[in-house]
Amino acid sequence: MAREVSAASRLRRLGFAAPARAESLLAEPALAPVVAAAEAADAPLPEALGRAADPDLALLTLLRLVEASDGGGDLTAVLTSDGPHRDRLLAVLGASSALGDMLVARPGDVTLLAERDGEVPVLDLTAEDERERALRAVGADHRDAVPVATVTGAEGVDTLRRTYRRRILEIAAADLTSPDPLADLPKVAAAVADVVAGALDAALAVVRADQPDGARGVRLAVLGMGKTGGRELNYISDVDVVYVVEPAGGTEEGDALAVGTRLAAALARACAGPSGEPALWPLDANLRPEGKDGPLVRTLASHLAYYERWAKAWEFQALLKARPVAGDLALGEAYVEALAPMVWSAVEREHFVEDAQAMRRRVEDTVPAQHAERQLKLGKGGLRDVEFTVQLLQMVHGRTDETIRSRTTLQGLAQLARAGYVGRDHAEELGHHYRFLRALEHRIQLYRLRRSHLVPTDEADLRRLGRSLRTDGVDGAESLEERWRQVRREVRHLHEEIFYRPLLPLTAQLSAQDVVLAPAAARARLAAIGFHDPAGAIRHIAAMTEGITRRAAIQRQLLPVMLGWFAQGPEPDSGLLSFRKLSETMGTTHWYLKLLRDSGAAAERLAHLLSHSRYVAASLATLPEAVRWLDGDDELAPRTREVLEPELLALQSRRAEPVPGVMVARYLRRRELLRAGIGDVLDAVPDGRSRAMITTAADVALAGALRVAVAEATAEAGLSEPPSRYLVVAMGRLGGEEMSYASDADVLFVHEPEPGADPETATRTAVAVASKVRGLLGEGGGEPPLAVDADLRPEGRNGPMTRTLSAYAEYYERWVEPWERQALLRARPVAGDDDLARRFVALVDPLRYPAEGLTEAELRELRRIKARVESERMPRGVPPTRHLKLGRGGLSDVEWTVQLLQLRHAGRVPELRTTSTTRALHALHEAGLVSAEEAARLDGAWQLASRIRDAIVLGTGRTTGAKIDTLPHEAVELEVVARILGFPPGGRLDLEEEYLRRARRARTVVDELFYQ
Repeated sequence: MAREVSAASRLRRLGFAAPARAESLLAEPALAPVVAAAEAADAPLPEALGRAADPDLALLTLLRLVEASDGGGDLTAVLTSDGPHRDRLLAVLGASSALGDMLVARPGDVTLLAERDGEVPVLDLTAEDERERALRAVGADHRDAVPVATVTGAEGVDTLRRTYRRRILEIAAADLTSPDPLADLPKVAAAVADVVAGALDAALAVVRADQPDGARGVRLAVLGMGKTGGRELNYISDVDVVYVVEPAGGTEEGDALAVGTRLAAALARACAGPSGEPALWPLDANLRPEGKDGPLVRTLASHLAYYERWAKAWEFQALLKARPVAGDLALGEAYVEALAPMVWSAVEREHFVEDAQAMRRRVEDTVPAQHAERQLKLGKGGLRDVEFTVQLLQMVHGRTDETIRSRTTLQGLAQLARAGYVGRDHAEELGHHYRFLRALEHRIQLYRLRRSHLVPTDEADLRRLGRSLRTDGVDGAESLEERWRQVRREVRHLHEEIFYRPLLPLTAQLSAQDVVLAPAAARARLAAIGFHDPAGAIRHIAAMTEGITRRAAIQRQLLPVMLGWFAQGPEPDSGLLSFRKLSETMGTTHWYLKLLRDSGAAAERLAHLLSHSRYVAASLATLPEAVRWLDGDDELAPRTREVLEPELLALQSRRAEPVPGVMVARYLRRRELLRAGIGDVLDAVPDGRSRAMITTAADVALAGALRVAVAEATAEAGLSEPPSRYLVVAMGRLGGEEMSYASDADVLFVHEPEPGADPETATRTAVAVASKVRGLLGEGGGEPPLAVDADLRPEGRNGPMTRTLSAYAEYYERWVEPWERQALLRARPVAGDDDLARRFVALVDPLRYPAEGLTEAELRELRRIKARVESERMPRGVPPTRHLKLGRGGLSDVEWTVQLLQLRHAGRVPELRTTSTTRALHALHEAGLVSAEEAARLDGAWQLASRIRDAIVLGTGRTTGAKIDTLPHEAVELEVVARILGFPPGGRLDLEEEYLRRARRARTVVDELFYQ
């Protein structure tokens, strides 16, 4: 026997969230007869309600509607018949509480949802159809040149508002019952825009009736802007307009302007002012010349004068969608026609593309943080991503191609695809997602007929929205949330792909003819994505893609994508040129182009590197096989000394001559510098990573050079064995393991004669060893030099190049100066004899970590030297605030302060005995010698200054000269540095402000800790 299903269970399966309550409502006296009649007619009402977006809402509103209609037979007939009329009614009641309330207030409007034979469906009506209906409602003749209403005053206003809402009801019903709401979305948006335009014409006819003779001596055109102009309007939105006035019939221009202003103001009140019927929408005229500060209406000549002289780039972008929607349409068309040449040539303005891109970023920044992840319109992956993309491409390419000038986003996107500016697949995907987002936006707004662009978080709201869409696999809250997030991700991705890569479709295989067929259009495309020399870029593209070779074919696949990646860097032109050079060097190598084509990371990383860093680009040109590293992360990881030294030994063992033996050490260093540079540019120069890598490479190079120098000097002395043991001690930034790309290698040379060796021969050979180390590493050759500087030795340049350990001990015992103690804080043996290294450290430790600290005289001397350095060594013409090394709060300030504290306290605090500035600073804080805030300020300034110095070298490719120590003044160079450091486009001023602030705060700490 079949199990009996309860009414509540049945209702739950039908989609009611509160089945018990629904059961009770269905049994209400006003509704029960209707339910029974529908059941008898084999058109059960609960099943029909279950198809609504929110069955509970639909049922409750239906009960109210039945009660309000006093059991009217027409409504009962609709509800007991399974047909389109009932489907439309219940769809509206289940999706829109606001439209449901409207029907309850006027039950007779239910008849608007009926399907009438011979009547054009609401979504197929034209703009002229809607204009005629709206004007007829207020007693105006649409055929009149200047329609004037006969239903006037408050009655006229209420009539036009009721007429408008009834049309919205019909549109919403058609939308909500569409079998394919995404396909019908353009029709829905156009229908709403046409109804709005009709309402504007009706409102203008009403307000003209209040003027003598209907103000027929004044021609007034209402231009729709934004989505109104594009015929892609939301259900609820501000209506953006611009007014144009011209005198007629002998009216003076001043009088026409005065009357036109009164008409425009009255038009706004008719649409949004107090009345018996609720307001429609605000009329927003802020896109007019001068915005809120400008006159409400202007003549055509006044508009033209403003746009010719004063308009900004964004104002021309806004004019893309300008369309006559009400009033004198001929005057409106004249306005559009007159401004068109200025609109389509606006791209020729300086920084147009940069300004357009900056506008998109500003729009994103306006979204409150708490709404960023729910913002449907302005957020990342939202509607504006699509609209800005289409508009930018139209502005750039529409100058020469009139086929892509549609005011409507979806039509414009389709035109761009047909013309080849956007890949067909991407245009189809982006268009589909745009329809989805717009349909979701419509359903959010329909619920209460309120303007909103936030996707709700409430489960019931999401469920209603999902059920009202029933497309793209969405049928409830969970599937809606999942699909919306997927669409956002894909829209953002496509926006970035197309916004920055309009030259060629992303995945299309274009021929060389496609690239160079229309040079003017190609130049415009390249200019749109940020290339400063589009003509030069076209030449590079042609050189790489011409011909029928496999290499050219793969380049035709690569370049459409890589051009966009180049454009994301601060120097796209330089990046493309470097890529061409690299490709000409490596293009015949079988793995190179295949790697770039097939790897998920290599091509994008290469484009990023070449468009950001001239240093890396130049280094890759001499070591192109390093492109292989870009396929993953393993090859970019730092190499330790324990890994590099065996490799160097193996390389040197195969080279008998001294110069080749050192050149492999220099090659190894060049390779590791490039590895460090690539990692820095890809990761925004993280703190400390490259400094350790550069130092390790220098350590290994010094060890390799010392081996070669000892062997060569020993042979030149006619000896079979070295007469001494040798040691190279790192000093300065090398000793502190804090080298930058431009650092010299500061060292001390130490030797100790072997027992029985001739002292004079030993000394002469040791000097030869030191000189050869410096020469082999620092002189010209096929590999970058490493300047070895021994000026920190006792007596400086006037002292011997190398000393024995006992000579160092004697000198330091008798003559050591405070600055020499300070310099020894960074002494770190890096190459040579291990025993000699231990003994050297034992010798200098008491000097650099004095048990009693510094005497007052030594403190005064160090402070005097520091003050002298500040006043005498600062390069002429460089503001002290901008010098990264010697300026206020710069590297020198921090290092001298830390080192002074080490000299004073390391004798009793062993943790301070380190050659590293950052480790010493941390130890000072741990020991309670500096506060957490002081340590943070010093560390923050030192780290940022170090990163900026590295970024200057990476960006410019310069490794020498005063500029590498100076925060750039030039906007272009500062922008490159900022982008390498991870600041967003246009972030150069943020970098400048950040550094100056950190340095200023660090200097305050230096003044307190160093001089007091």
